[in-house]
Amino acid sequence: MSRIKTLTNGIIKENPVLVLLLGMCPTLGVTGSAINGMGMGLAATAVLICSNMAIALLKNVIPDKVRIPAFIVVIASFVTIVDLSMGAYLPELYAQLGLFIPLIVVNCIILGRAEAYASKNTVLDSAIDGVGMGLGFTLALTILGSIREILGAGSIFGYKFIAESADGMLLFIMPPGAFIALGFLIAFVNVLKNRKTA
Repeated sequence: MSRIKTLTNGIIKENPVLVLLLGMCPTLGVTGSAINGMGMGLAATAVLICSNMAIALLKNVIPDKVRIPAFIVVIASFVTIVDLSMGAYLPELYAQLGLFIPLIVVNCIILGRAEAYASKNTVLDSAIDGVGMGLGFTLALTILGSIREILGAGSIFGYKFIAESADGMLLFIMPPGAFIALGFLIAFVNVLKNRKTA
């Protein structure tokens, strides 16, 4: 597989959220606004790239019997770095994302890519895979967060474009709105995929 295909695979063909339906917990939990979605996506992307590279470097050293626990330790190390860095440098976003940052450790996208890709490929290919999957995850979360923020609050990235007195559709800021918006977004992606194959 070419490196360009590896990069675009996670963004389009195998988007972790919109096609593979992975990482639903942060997808539904933090996408009440576009900035939260983007922040969560970028945090997960940083962990994904770093852990993919580290696992590709260590793949011949890690014994097969402890492969998964070793991967989790590597991922947890990078999550801790991201968690502490966000707490220090982005305290407002960190407060919004809360518990979802430490939960990146058990995000099935990251562990899945470590097992399926990084443990079988070179460091550079694993980094490219991490960038592609991470960008796909970030893009999906940002789009979902944007839709929910526009419909629910009448704003985008915190910029209000309807009158202050006007309220949006509160449903979309609440958890049920996440399911509804994600369902329509996945349906839209499936329609586009079916048109291409037809």
